[in-house]
Amino acid sequence: MCGRFTLASEVEQLQERFAFEPGEMVVPPSYNIAPGQDVVAVVRDGAANRAGWLRWGLVPSWAKDVKIGYKMTNARAETVAEKPSFRSALRQRRCLVLADGYYEWRREGKQKIPMYIRLGSRNPFAFAGLWETWQGAEGEPLSTCTILTTAANAALQAIHQRMPVILDPDRETLWLDREVTDPERLLPLLTPAMPESIEAYAVSTWVNSARNNSPACIEPLEAE
Repeated sequence: MCGRFTLASEVEQLQERFAFEPGEMVVPPSYNIAPGQDVVAVVRDGAANRAGWLRWGLVPSWAKDVKIGYKMTNARAETVAEKPSFRSALRQRRCLVLADGYYEWRREGKQKIPMYIRLGSRNPFAFAGLWETWQGAEGEPLSTCTILTTAANAALQAIHQRMPVILDPDRETLWLDREVTDPERLLPLLTPAMPESIEAYAVSTWVNSARNNSPACIEPLEAE
């Protein structure tokens, strides 16, 4: 699963990596992004990529209460094409959720040790995401998203049995292509990242509280 992640890369680096249109978007560094917060996402808009903000926790258009979003921060790749909450978004509303690392908690007896997981290159990457827009009886429309998960790769199985789908760069274009609506073309993209591309290390329990948001969250535990 994916319950917390980071995005501390410079916006210029993100623009270059994900080829979205330059603008006045300000992306403050965040070291402890939690469900219910806004995240940076990229969608395909005509012939160009466009970046913007989505609330993390998908709220289907038919939902009666936005609180359902807290139960829909992740969607399983194995069943996403079948679930009523996600199948329409899979066909029509896909996005890249930008990140440069995420957290998972490894069980050791009665303890849960927070682990920080990132690419060995330390470059930003994209989670495969889905988005929806919800309109309540009153107020502005709310655009939300969920992050796809899959079985953990060999490098991470000792930490957790699931991991978010980190898309290879050469798969991102197809994922965003709005002309593609067939799940049979999309589902093969949702595979675990190659084990050799990933590194993980223990961090302080400081990260356990979403109120704590600083570089201290990703400091290796041995450095304390």
